Amino acid sequence: MILDSKIPQGPLEQKWDNYKKKAKLVNPANRKKLDVIVVGTGLAGSSIAASLGEMGYNVKSFCFQDSPRRAHSVAAQGGVNAAKNYKNDGDSVYRMFVDTLKGGDFRAREANVYRMAECSLNLIDQSVAQGVPFGREYGGYLNNRSFGGVQVSRTFYARGQTGQQLLLGAYQALMRQVGKGSVQLFSRHEMLDLVTIDGKARGIIVRNLDTGEIERHAAHAVILATGGYGKIYYLSTLAMGCNGSAIWRAHKKGALMASPSWIQVHPTSLPQSGDYQSKLTLMSESLRNDGRIWVPLKKDENRPPNDIPESERDYYLERRYPAFGNLAPRDISSRAAKERIDAGFGIGPLKNAVYLDFSKAIKEQGKDKIQEKYGNLFDMYLKITGYDAYKEPMMISPSAHFSMGGLWVDYELMTTVPGLFALGEANFADHGANRLGANSLLQASVDGYFIAPYTIANYLANEIHTGKISPDAPEFEKAENAVKNQIQDLINIKGTKTVDYFHKTLGKLLYDYCGLARTEEGLKYAIQEIRKLKQEFHKEVRVSGQGDTMNTELEKAGRVADYFEIGELMCYDALTRNESCGAHFREEYQTPDGEALRNDTDYQFISAWAWTGENGEPELIKEPLIFEEIQPTVRSYK
Repeated sequence: MILDSKIPQGPLEQKWDNYKKKAKLVNPANRKKLDVIVVGTGLAGSSIAASLGEMGYNVKSFCFQDSPRRAHSVAAQGGVNAAKNYKNDGDSVYRMFVDTLKGGDFRAREANVYRMAECSLNLIDQSVAQGVPFGREYGGYLNNRSFGGVQVSRTFYARGQTGQQLLLGAYQALMRQVGKGSVQLFSRHEMLDLVTIDGKARGIIVRNLDTGEIERHAAHAVILATGGYGKIYYLSTLAMGCNGSAIWRAHKKGALMASPSWIQVHPTSLPQSGDYQSKLTLMSESLRNDGRIWVPLKKDENRPPNDIPESERDYYLERRYPAFGNLAPRDISSRAAKERIDAGFGIGPLKNAVYLDFSKAIKEQGKDKIQEKYGNLFDMYLKITGYDAYKEPMMISPSAHFSMGGLWVDYELMTTVPGLFALGEANFADHGANRLGANSLLQASVDGYFIAPYTIANYLANEIHTGKISPDAPEFEKAENAVKNQIQDLINIKGTKTVDYFHKTLGKLLYDYCGLARTEEGLKYAIQEIRKLKQEFHKEVRVSGQGDTMNTELEKAGRVADYFEIGELMCYDALTRNESCGAHFREEYQTPDGEALRNDTDYQFISAWAWTGENGEPELIKEPLIFEEIQPTVRSYK
């Protein structure tokens, strides 16, 4: 298979305009004849469903949560990037493009990255018009702060609730269309399979989570906006319900998975405090604007942090990366924290954390100013830990967070299955091997508001004469029967071990061998262990209850069954990339001072993987990365 990324002709800054000029259109009368399914109601899902509904298409929107407002976009805290240059500090679309490409270690397409930076300008104006309460300066102008990997202030924020506020704007737009009847909303429904007819995406099979009923839904195009699969590690910053099943089921129907091993570990999570935990809590990266990260110079230090004098502290990010300091990119900051912890300098009851200290900022700016910027985050920290971060440093630790990998998509955000689109974190497109902070909300929003409405119309223009897609087609019946059989197979196992046991075991295996650091030996070991664990799961898991009723254990079991296969592919992907880049750090490939050693000669490509069957080896298909505007350089933040 040869991958066609469909990048438009012309200079970089004109590619998106050139695409829009030539894209096919669907006239308003014909839009009423076309049906579109959108799975997911986060920022990407709500925005594209609202946009298509406003344009006059018939849209069905699905989410497994009680309400679209519960989508995980709500959890993003720190901000959303836009190259507005409000601070007059040298920012521009081009600089944002360079920062993002460099931050991803030159493992993303130039054209996609530039388009995201270009579209960022409109997003802020749209969000303000929707009523998003961005932080403002005294005079009323929108304020900005800085995030990791950049030297300008381009991050717009609503205290520590930016994702929630942006999602409320998208949710209102979505519900307006629901009220008008152009969008049908199906909450508490989980997609369990993709239906293809003659090679095209024509619908989905879903399970009503309240009744257990299996339903068929047909359309001319299907859009997946279902987020990332970082919950595969079990302990992560993601909500318990987050999963990778929708994109994985689509992968098994022909959609390639790209760069699955590129998983971002966030440097400012609260540390694990015991085996009883099911998730970790994210503290916003924005805290690194004013917080200073350090560990004691003495190993196994037991003194309270305020009793440790400055001369006995190691501000290791400031020491190792003086140009960026505490705002070094996430992958670098997380690895640096792990290195200090592994070397015996960790702090806290389990010695698994580092300090994030605000004493200097409070002394210089005053407590009130820090409270104004981060008050809700400090309150959250106090509620969870019992410690007052105004009086002593926070304790933070790296935690699995964001999936840079996902379904392979071309410039139009369409997968290798015609008619199947993937938006936001569900695709691999914009972040390369490491996502810069505050680009997640940006990508999800611009995919849904500004990009997909054009590209999906370009596809649907050829579907006007297709007629209604019938859910009674034999392909729907076959997919429904397969889903029902899988559900019954899981219930029939009646083993002795819980779903959570298998999820925790898999998560630890992946974190140890395909997490912040990887080795050839460790990855090969992990693949063998995952296969054994998968076999044990299908013999020993116990799923109580029935399939035709509400059954949360059944939901979890289906998702964990997919995680075994996703985890194995993650390890394959990491094993075949003999270099270190971004979040993929192979210990065999590093510089003498411990930095990532990229290999552009042999690995300047996107790894896309094809499903070859239950027991088949995944097939690697390469998309070469061609850099015309800037040439890859050694990524340095020193």
